[in-house]
Amino acid sequence: MGVRYDDIGDRLKAFRLGSGLGAEEIAQRAGISRTALYRFEKGELVKIETLEKLADLLDVSVTTLLGVGIEYIPSAVAYFERLRQVEETAEHLTVLAGPISFLLATDTFMQTLEITLRESVPEDIDDRPRILEDVSRIMEILRSRKETYRRRLPSIVNLMSGLEISRFVRDGMVGSYTLPEEVRRERRALARAEMEHFAKTIEAEDMGIQIGIVPETLPHFGFQILRQPDREVLVQSPFRLGEHPNVMMGVAMITSAPEALTLHRRVVNAMWRRALKGQAAAQFLRQLLDTAEKEAPLRTLRRAK
Repeated sequence: MGVRYDDIGDRLKAFRLGSGLGAEEIAQRAGISRTALYRFEKGELVKIETLEKLADLLDVSVTTLLGVGIEYIPSAVAYFERLRQVEETAEHLTVLAGPISFLLATDTFMQTLEITLRESVPEDIDDRPRILEDVSRIMEILRSRKETYRRRLPSIVNLMSGLEISRFVRDGMVGSYTLPEEVRRERRALARAEMEHFAKTIEAEDMGIQIGIVPETLPHFGFQILRQPDREVLVQSPFRLGEHPNVMMGVAMITSAPEALTLHRRVVNAMWRRALKGQAAAQFLRQLLDTAEKEAPLRTLRRAK
């Protein structure tokens, strides 16, 4: 396969967004015009000397910008932008997630997500203003991802962890353990409503959506396999949007290496065989919700005492 300049442009844009530097500043420091920078991001041929300058400014290797081997992505902003770019042309998605699949989640989840992400940032962290700015950028990218998914509707296979779902329903959709109890009750109600939505999604038996619930835990790093018309892409990430989210630290990886894809497909196949599917999966969720509903008054009573 030859060099894909549009991919180089996509990576350049993602790392620029993740750097927190403005396009004007990057262009000036690289000795090019802002217009030239935007042309490069659209896939125009760029000289290797200019690419080296841009890589140095963005604190990324030239090989990563070229897509040689593995892309290492230390920024949640850059990661979600790269994922958005790959999803734009994906025909099929295999998602190994925690308790929530973002693309299949409700609009209410999306509305609460920004609040949750912001409350996950500690008040005393040194670069809190920058991280909160990153949250705003992430939300903009996530809204674009959701719109693209709903417009294109690629087929999706989603594996979810039963243990993490149980914890999500118990703790609620929260970014911090220090929230007032009244808020936590509201967030637990949101988590239960989200799982009710997934139960209904499973029961609808949409041919384009397959959901499997693995009774035990999943690997701590989520990953996705995205099939495009001419290749497959593996995305592995420590960044989380559901239960106790993380957009502050971690290193995501993207690759099309055949060995990595083969090994991760084996993991998917093994978990899919063990997963609850169809009515069994929906019944699991409803039983879990019934249990949570019955235990909620007991938790409140214990705290009152």
